[in-house]
Amino acid sequence: MTEKFKAYLSDLLNETIVHVASVHGGDISDAYKLETSREVYFLKCHSGQEAIKMFEAEAKGLKLIGETKSIRTPEVLGLDTFDNTSFLILEFIPSKSPDQKDHEALGTQLAHLHLNTTTMFGLDHDNKIGKLPQSNTQHKSWPGFYARERLLPQLHLAKEKGLLKDSDCPDPERIESVLNEIFKNVKPSLVHGDLWSGNYLISETGTPYLIDPAVYYSDGLVDIAMSKLFGGFGSGFYNAYHEMIPKPETYSERIDLYQLYYLLVHLNLFGAAYRSGVRGILSRYF
Repeated sequence: MTEKFKAYLSDLLNETIVHVASVHGGDISDAYKLETSREVYFLKCHSGQEAIKMFEAEAKGLKLIGETKSIRTPEVLGLDTFDNTSFLILEFIPSKSPDQKDHEALGTQLAHLHLNTTTMFGLDHDNKIGKLPQSNTQHKSWPGFYARERLLPQLHLAKEKGLLKDSDCPDPERIESVLNEIFKNVKPSLVHGDLWSGNYLISETGTPYLIDPAVYYSDGLVDIAMSKLFGGFGSGFYNAYHEMIPKPETYSERIDLYQLYYLLVHLNLFGAAYRSGVRGILSRYF
C-alpha cells in the first residue's frame, strides 16, 4: 500500500493509520487490517474495471441482511475509489473457530434471515457471484427465475468458454419443465447467496456474522446447498436450521439442483476440474 493511499484512507476515516497488515480476503480482492490509535478496520481493494460496482453491490447486500436484525453483518464504513483502486472499508470482526453452540446459533439465525420474504424472486439490482455477473431480474415464478437468471446464463458461458458441449446442455424448455415438477410451493426468502465456510465469521464473543454476500430473494435452500458443497458447517448448524424450517419433500433434489448453479459458477471461474460434477447433475435430472 502506498503512502498516498494510506494518507487518503486516514483522511477518510478522520484517524491516522498507524499499522497496515495484509490478511486473507478471498481470491478476488486484496485485503488489509488497518489499525489506528483507537480502532481497527477491514479494507478490501480491487483495481478491476468493475470493482466499484462489485463493492457497491457487496455493501448493499451487507446492509440488506443487517437491516433484517436476524443475523449480524460488519458495518460498512467507507466505499470509494483512489487512483484507479476501488475499496470498501468494513468494521473489523475479531473471530474465533466455531464450536457446536456457535454452529447452532448460525443455523438458527440463518433461518430467521430466510423468514424475511417478499412477493417476487430476485432483487431490484444485479450483483456478483465471485467475479461473475449475477442477474436478479425479478420473476413471480421460482422455476422461471432459477432457469433463466441462474442456470441458463452459466450454461451459456460454459459453452462459450469451451467447458461444456452443446450435447451436455439441456434445452431451456426441458430445464423449466423439470424445475416446475421439483420446485413446488417455494416462497421468496432473503438469502446470503454464496454461503460457503469462508463467508461467515464467529466473533470472539460468539456472535455469527455473514460476509461477502450475493443476496437476492430465493428458495432458502440455496444457502443450505452451498454450505454442503465444500463443508465447514457442523451438524448443529443443520439441526438448528431445520428445527425452524423443516425439510421439504423434494429436499435432496433441490440440494442437487442448487449445487448445480454453484458448480457451474466454479466451472466458469476455475475451469475443467468442476466439469464432471456439473455433467453428473445434468445427466441425472435432464
